[in-house]
Amino acid sequence: MQPDAKVLRRLRIWLSLFIAGLVLSGITAFPLERELSTLLLGLDSLGIPRGSALMTWLHTVHDALATTNQRYPFLAYGTDWLAFGHLAIAMAFLGLWIDPVRNKWLITWGLITCAAVVPLAFVAGTIRSIPLCWRFIDSSFGVFGAIPLLFCRYYVVRLEQHKPARRILTRLA
Repeated sequence: MQPDAKVLRRLRIWLSLFIAGLVLSGITAFPLERELSTLLLGLDSLGIPRGSALMTWLHTVHDALATTNQRYPFLAYGTDWLAFGHLAIAMAFLGLWIDPVRNKWLITWGLITCAAVVPLAFVAGTIRSIPLCWRFIDSSFGVFGAIPLLFCRYYVVRLEQHKPARRILTRLA
């Protein structure tokens, strides 16, 4: 295997992890009430006390979702669009898969948006009365999302270093 092929394969592995995270986040935003019911049943079967802070919060969220979905189902349309947004962003990163050097700007954009998750979680979370521990969980999506993107950046730089003649020919064309 040529060095460039090996580097490209590694870049695509990290990129696949990032894209998979976006797709998973998107898909799971559709059936929130059902997912939360399943999670509560699972945690209950593990013996986590109903009065614990975690279970109290999750039951509060479930009750709010159930009531809202029953009385105002159109509000769930907002999370449908949230889900679609995750899927659309995942599709945008296919440009990086196709031509990593030309589309390396996607990595910078992705890192900026990952960084923006943290202040959003803490500012909006405070305004919306989200428990502090949950804001840390939400922030972790930005932190952990940046990890594969940093590896992608590393591998794109390596690809650029291996292709000096190709870059010159591309500019002349």
